[in-house]
Amino acid sequence: MPTESALLPAAIQHAAGLSRYLARMLDSRPWLAETLAASIDAPVDAAAMQAFIAEQGADEASLRPTLRQLRTWVLGHLIVRDLSGSADLAEVTETMTVLAEVAVKHAHDVLREGLMQRYGAPLSPTGWEQELLVIGMGKLGGRELNVSSDIDLIFIYPEDGDTGGKKVISNFEFFERLGKQLIQSLAEITEHGQVFRVDMRLRPNGDSGPLVGSFDMLENYFISQGREWERYAWIKARVLAGERWRELEQIARPFVFRKYLDFGAINAMRDLHAQIRREVSRRDRMHNVKLGPGGIREIEFIAQVFQLIRGGRDTELQIRPTLQVLARLAARGILGADTVAELSAAYDFLRRLEHRLQYLDDAQTHDLPDSESDRALIARAMGFDSFAALNHVLEGHRAVVSRHFEAVFGNPNDEDHNLNATWAAAQDSTRTAPKLTELGYRDADAAASRLAAIHASSRYQQLPNHIRHRFDALMPRVIEAAAATQDADETLARCLDLLEAISRRGAYLALLQQYPQALRRVADLVGSSRWAAQYLARHPILLDELLDDRNHEPQPDWQRFRDELAAQLDAIEPDMERQMDLMREQHHAQVFRLLTQDISGLLTVEKLADHLSALADIMVALTLPLCWRKIKIRHRDEPKFAVISYGKLGGKELGYASDLDIVFLYDDEAPESAEVYSRLAQRTNTWLSSQTAAGILFETDLRLRPNGESGLIACSLEAFRKYQLESAWVWEHQALTRARFSAGDPAIGEAFERIRCEVLRLPRDLAALRTEVADMRQKMRDAHGGKSALFDLKHDHGGLIDVEFLVQYLVLGHANAHPQLTGNLGNIALLRIAAELGLIPAELAEACGDSYREFRRLQHRQRLNGQPSRVEPDEVAEARKPVEALWASVFGG
Repeated sequence: MPTESALLPAAIQHAAGLSRYLARMLDSRPWLAETLAASIDAPVDAAAMQAFIAEQGADEASLRPTLRQLRTWVLGHLIVRDLSGSADLAEVTETMTVLAEVAVKHAHDVLREGLMQRYGAPLSPTGWEQELLVIGMGKLGGRELNVSSDIDLIFIYPEDGDTGGKKVISNFEFFERLGKQLIQSLAEITEHGQVFRVDMRLRPNGDSGPLVGSFDMLENYFISQGREWERYAWIKARVLAGERWRELEQIARPFVFRKYLDFGAINAMRDLHAQIRREVSRRDRMHNVKLGPGGIREIEFIAQVFQLIRGGRDTELQIRPTLQVLARLAARGILGADTVAELSAAYDFLRRLEHRLQYLDDAQTHDLPDSESDRALIARAMGFDSFAALNHVLEGHRAVVSRHFEAVFGNPNDEDHNLNATWAAAQDSTRTAPKLTELGYRDADAAASRLAAIHASSRYQQLPNHIRHRFDALMPRVIEAAAATQDADETLARCLDLLEAISRRGAYLALLQQYPQALRRVADLVGSSRWAAQYLARHPILLDELLDDRNHEPQPDWQRFRDELAAQLDAIEPDMERQMDLMREQHHAQVFRLLTQDISGLLTVEKLADHLSALADIMVALTLPLCWRKIKIRHRDEPKFAVISYGKLGGKELGYASDLDIVFLYDDEAPESAEVYSRLAQRTNTWLSSQTAAGILFETDLRLRPNGESGLIACSLEAFRKYQLESAWVWEHQALTRARFSAGDPAIGEAFERIRCEVLRLPRDLAALRTEVADMRQKMRDAHGGKSALFDLKHDHGGLIDVEFLVQYLVLGHANAHPQLTGNLGNIALLRIAAELGLIPAELAEACGDSYREFRRLQHRQRLNGQPSRVEPDEVAEARKPVEALWASVFGG
């Protein structure tokens, strides 16, 4: 078995047989073989490159030869390691990126020193020393540099001013000279070769713009002249030299990443790709593995378009490396895991092939060679027996990339829609109504009138051209999608309400235009629920949720959601405004996901209420620490404070628009406790109920606290117990049957539960209790019931509140003898337990439970369609009977 040292020359010899460039370097540079033999057993890092420079000399005279020799060694090192299978793609691109970084930084430092000796340091008007920020773009910025790449650079400096030496020049002149010298030091071809070709065309105004510019100049350019393709280019921008990179990022980030979901980016990047494709076709370079069909650029476009669309809202997508972006898109469900796996495999294959094409002669080529001999070399370098075998795999990858690219960028509106003429003639109702009748609209005249009104409205006429173009492309598809639903007329009306609400938001129109499946889901959703239509109109950002197939997964992972949201909130501390908006956006998104599952029939009313209650608990729990941090005078790290929920949330029966009935308790003997926790309670309530740009989290109701509206907003645990035992009304004890700990200090939650059980188990006179509960029920019925010929599901006799009062009476009257009745288990379960204890007839208990479930289902149906909780009496006649019978059995009539 040969020794490892004997293998090294063989690896070099093998690589030289596949790279004419390496063979030439070995022949012309006697030092290279020995240097490679000593280094190729491990990757080359920045420290090794800097040591190489130090050995050669680090002054301006040795700058050019040293950097060129460094590149010769590093590139030869990579060729040997890559072609012998010792280096993967990540090592190759990272090593080339580090080479560029080391070369740029070294050249910058040496050349700056020479200029400063002559002109002094460049200074701001206030005397601060200025620096040149060298920005790496493209693959250099993304740490994905290929082996024979040029490097795209931009030069920016912070502030204008003058140098502080004896010979004064402006900062602009100083940095322009530094920039020119830096380019020459890298790009000039000498007897030692070249380090990197330098491309400066990505700077503001390209070749016609100044070589260097200030922060102010860059910011003004972005605002006034920045183009869509420049947003794409700046995604990968990264500062290679210069310490004030955070300031630069703050200037560039708003230009690149919009605060809203920017689906208009798809059209812009589709146009950019079409230009590239035309150029490739014109030059007859369809076998270009970078720019040709199914090439590297298409994979990059797929990754980067989603960064442009979503990066402003999801900061974790503001990263540069293509494969990492793809992985995060898969993790978010934006692209399927299989899609990302295929694109990642294709990217790895195409990049490795790209490198082998460039290893041949160190040429910046991405074209498959024409000569048979070179094709054979490339095939061998890729591990294939023949070029035909290589090409077969290559074409498979390119076909996969093209398919996925078309799925993202294909224009769904390429063909004329058969209803384009209908919308174009919308102002003439006599022409549109017959077509609508043909499509199945019942009241075609009303629908035609609505379309005519929109078409003639000043709102529509004044839309900017690019937005009106999207609106016009969308309307025929809206008419078609609504016609395919069960109630076309109502669906169209609700869709048109939504479109009018978002008509000036081009990004949302672009989303619906680009994704026909989203438009179909909108039609199905708003057609099924008026409440859903109104919710979408209030929060159009939720249209994006319709693209996420995970919405149909019936089981949310609430712990994961809580952990991820907590991390996001911590990351933007102390920005209270953004934190409040983020919580609202995330809450709306989760509610909307549940809504889509609900309308699809994937959730029972009970399961939906469980999820909505769990979500509310999470939101309250996350609010507490955020509010505590913002109280300036705090006497402890963690508050001894808890939120107790009553009513719908307490009973885990929360609906989409339910209020939160909450009480704030604390258990802290510090003298300042009352003041501090009152402030925390007030801040928490404000955080939950305030209207922000993103909407509202919850309406809150604090009236169930001791002494109601006249009581303290936060109550000590001891005072709460004393009130409940000595002063509370019976109706307050009734409310306590559905109360529970929701958030805060678990120890207080446990103490509250002990107090709750103590109060519920008090011995009570059954006759007096029966009278008080019945009297309270009658007062509520007089106030709210019998207001219509329809049956009020909540307030009328035999409805929901009768069941709730029955259960509350049974708990308060019998928990002293039967402690199992104190469990916060829900009304149906407590009815069953009461029957098992012999307190009520079993058959009535079961029938009452079924009625309660049916009433909740009907109430939910009514709310989804924006209707009052009233139904035809015949619809609930049978369900009322067991409730009325049990009421008579317990209360005597």
